[in-house]
Amino acid sequence: MSTILTYLTQHQHDILADLERLAGAESPSHDKRAVDACGERVQALFADYLGVKAEVFPQTEYGNHLTFEIGSGAKKTLIIGHFDTVWDIGRLTLRKEDGKLYGPGVLDMKGGLVQAIWAVRALKELNLLTGRQIRFFCNADEELGSPSSRPLIEQIAPNYQTVLVPEPATANTGALKTGRKGTGRFYVHIKGRAAHAGNNPEDGISAIQEMSHQIQYLHSLNAPENGTTVNVGVACGGSKINVVAEEANLSIDVRVTRLDEADRIHKAIYGSTPVMDGIQITVSGGMIRPPMERSEATGKLMEKAKEAAGALGFEIGEASVGGGSDGNFTAALGIPTLDGLGATGAGPHAEYEHIIIDDLVKRSALLAELIVRL
Repeated sequence: MSTILTYLTQHQHDILADLERLAGAESPSHDKRAVDACGERVQALFADYLGVKAEVFPQTEYGNHLTFEIGSGAKKTLIIGHFDTVWDIGRLTLRKEDGKLYGPGVLDMKGGLVQAIWAVRALKELNLLTGRQIRFFCNADEELGSPSSRPLIEQIAPNYQTVLVPEPATANTGALKTGRKGTGRFYVHIKGRAAHAGNNPEDGISAIQEMSHQIQYLHSLNAPENGTTVNVGVACGGSKINVVAEEANLSIDVRVTRLDEADRIHKAIYGSTPVMDGIQITVSGGMIRPPMERSEATGKLMEKAKEAAGALGFEIGEASVGGGSDGNFTAALGIPTLDGLGATGAGPHAEYEHIIIDDLVKRSALLAELIVRL
């Protein structure tokens, strides 16, 4: 048995207990006080297990971001993980059932964060960090699209040769993620002219009627053969039933697998023109995350992950998925990035969010074994 796996197996109860404590510090992204309190628990884990203090990047609107440096040397690895969640306080409760741990953020992504801390602790305790510098970047706004942490990530990441992201593994298969779609959120405001719907409707210009034309146009931009999806998720307009609608609004979700498609969609949405005379259209928003495209360098990184899994007695696959992560930013910078190294389970952002308890040790060992091969 791998010495790393042996060490982590001896601490499997501690790993689970740490996850329960971290998940118990509920941290909805919009609640700065709660997120910062969770960040204090993250800092305690690093201090207790790795003997390092955080460099804190204070924020006013969001939770504070944290970085931790362990070791020194020419081989430099950046591990990125977030500790904010989508769950309001009290929405979910922690519970164990049938070998699974359910609760807010256990899968996305506090499980992966705890696994990563323990992976590096194993390397430290087994004297396997010689010549290596590992830096954790732990952010508090990932579920919001990383609005305040993205500039920090893009500033820090180029100083490292490899980026590892312990976001959840692919559901059902446990596969790592070598590709992710880029994500965008666009907003279209339509301005018409109000009028009485009974007395003088001809004097009005219906923003809702124009909205119907714009929805058809936006959905025509879909190109599933290229991995591009455009979805008008929210459409609303008007004020009263007997008034020709003066205003309407559309909220649009965009997913792309390629940078050229991101550019095409951006230009097409911002180039929207009215079908009806007298209508004004205003567009805002844009791409939040660029696509994470599988590169040759990422492919080589995946091969090392397969070797690491083989040393632990199992096989690991790869996948491209629709959701984005902070790994999208680093991959777009050209840095070899491997994602999905976190916990196994299912239900991120769903009420049944859970992890497979027995896989905590194995996945932590996978990350550690990969690091020693970098």
